[in-house]
Amino acid sequence: MKMFDLTGKVAIVTGGNGGIGFGMAKGLADAGASVVIVGRNADNNIKSVAEIESVGGKALSVVTDVCDSKAVNKMVATVVAQLGAIHILVNNAGTSVRKRPEDLTEEDWHYVLNTNLTSSFLCSKACYPEMKKAGGGKILNNGSMLSIFGSPWGAAYGASKGGIMQYTRSQAVAWGADNIQVNCFLPGWINTELTKGAREYAPELNDKVLARTPAGRWGEPEDLAGLAVFMASPASDFLTGTAIPIDGGFSVTI
Repeated sequence: MKMFDLTGKVAIVTGGNGGIGFGMAKGLADAGASVVIVGRNADNNIKSVAEIESVGGKALSVVTDVCDSKAVNKMVATVVAQLGAIHILVNNAGTSVRKRPEDLTEEDWHYVLNTNLTSSFLCSKACYPEMKKAGGGKILNNGSMLSIFGSPWGAAYGASKGGIMQYTRSQAVAWGADNIQVNCFLPGWINTELTKGAREYAPELNDKVLARTPAGRWGEPEDLAGLAVFMASPASDFLTGTAIPIDGGFSVTI
C-alpha cells in the first residue's frame, strides 16, 4: 500500500545493530527505506547491514557514540553526504543499570540517562535541520513500560524513559509546523540481550510477565517492525506526540 511505502526515504536507527533496533531496521528496509545502522560496535553494525542487504534491502553502517555531540554531528553529515537526506530517525539506543535507588552511584545515573535520554536529544537536534530541509520527517523515540510503571531496580532507567515520553511531547509541539511528527513507542517485555539480563537479575520475572500478558508470550524484536513502518510512513501523518504501548496487552491488565 502506498501509504506505507518508504521507498526513497533515509532512516537512521540508533542501536540498530541488535534487539528492538534491528527488528525495526529490518521492517523499515522491507518497506523500501535506506537504513543507517548506528552503533558503537563496528562488527555488529556490519553483520546487521549484511543481513538486511542479503534480502534485498539497502543499509549503511556508521560507527558512532550517540552520547557525544561531535560524533553525532559527524554521523549526520556522513549520512547526508552518502545518502542525500534524512527523513526518519529512530532513537533506540539504550542501556540499564539494575540497582535499587539507594545503591545507584552518580556514574550509574549519568551513564543510563546519557545513553537513553541525552542521546535522543543530541540525535534529534542534529537531524532536525535536515528533516526541515527535506520538507518534513518522522522521529520515533523508544520508551518503555517503565515510562509508565515503576520498578525497585530500574530507577535510572525509568527516569530516562519517563523523560523520553515527555521529550516526545515537547518535540511534537515544537516541530509540528515543520511537518515533523514525533511519537514514542513503549515496548513491553521483548526478548533481547537487555531483558535477558533482567531475567538473570530477577528469576521470577519470566513467570510474572507471562502471567500478566494476555498474548501469553514475550515479544520478539520483529514484533516492532510493523509499528516502525506505520510511525515512519505517510499513514501516520496526523499522529504526533503520542506514546503507544506495544506489549501484548501487559499495560492494560490488572
